[in-house]
Amino acid sequence: MGSGAGPERGASARAAAGAGADPEEDRGPRARAPWPARLPSLAERRRSAGAGPSRRRMLVAGTGALVGVAGLAAAGGAVYEGWLPGRPRLIRTIEGCGSPGTPPAGVTTGPVTTTTFTSAARRRDVSLVVAYPPGYAPRHTTGTGASSGTAAGSPVSRADAGARGADAGARGAATGGDLAALPLCLVLHGLGSTAGDLVTGLAGPAYLAAATASGVAPFALAAVDGGETYWHRRANGDDPERMLLDEVLPRLAAQGIRVDRFGVLGWSMGGYGGLLLARRHPARVVAVAASSPAVWRSYGDAAPGAFDSAADFAANRVLGIGPARGVSYRIDCGNADPFSPVDHDLARQLGAAERGFAVGCHDFGFWRRQLPAQLAFLSDALSG
Repeated sequence: MGSGAGPERGASARAAAGAGADPEEDRGPRARAPWPARLPSLAERRRSAGAGPSRRRMLVAGTGALVGVAGLAAAGGAVYEGWLPGRPRLIRTIEGCGSPGTPPAGVTTGPVTTTTFTSAARRRDVSLVVAYPPGYAPRHTTGTGASSGTAAGSPVSRADAGARGADAGARGAATGGDLAALPLCLVLHGLGSTAGDLVTGLAGPAYLAAATASGVAPFALAAVDGGETYWHRRANGDDPERMLLDEVLPRLAAQGIRVDRFGVLGWSMGGYGGLLLARRHPARVVAVAASSPAVWRSYGDAAPGAFDSAADFAANRVLGIGPARGVSYRIDCGNADPFSPVDHDLARQLGAAERGFAVGCHDFGFWRRQLPAQLAFLSDALSG
């Protein structure tokens, strides 16, 4: 397991960053049964998920039969263990998706830069989005970049960006900050998303600012366009892994970010990508926080296009492989997420130090809700 801060500091940082987090979240390192021994009562489910009026009868998918609440409780073990047909839809009917994570209000975010460069590894133009904590800013460089912007998206000139960087650097020095030592967390997006969803979908800059204000050690978040590659080299030559290591990291180092070892945060396809990157490069990856990682038990189960062949699937497995040496893991997944059963198995196999299995669906509402605890976890690993 990766090194981290002491248990007292880690617990306090997580408590501060995760204020308002779901009470069902399990952060313990111990292995546990994937679901409660007892199905929560209807009143408990309504309090947890904010559900509306009681549903006295519901359709059990795949059976075509209506069952009452008493019948559902009897079948609860089958539902929550994951083998009952229609499981995600049924659990969503029972408990809903929970309250969506609401981006922190009233916080002043750090700088956000967006640059575009031509990736030789991916053979196309890609965008690189970097979110800095308050008090930090990129060094002024003359490297490739088609555009840059603030968190609000307004364009700024290179001269202005350099001036802002110098000013933020002075503020960082005044408070003991060291730009050259600012740690890094790569953010890998999910299928159908882009690097820009670090800002728009995940609200990463706001959550990062709130986390650092609560005492979490600062670090930078950096996202890049990975397309629909599932973050591994494809048969057509598209190689997002090489882009990350050979093109993105040098650019971030030139901006004053430490890239020798880094954390990874990802959702869905990106959660899988983070786990794969750790498996393949454990000397570089300190920790992975994976939200609803898109992982399948077999090639036949995988989504179309996720892998080029059965051999490609076998070569890029993360389930059944075990943890990468020296890497710390956190796995989060909503109860109504189709990936929940396999992600429970994954968390056990990896010996995940923290686990966030709670009311939720496969969406940004759940991923934002888990983000404060994930940022605290990553900060502990990066500053350890």
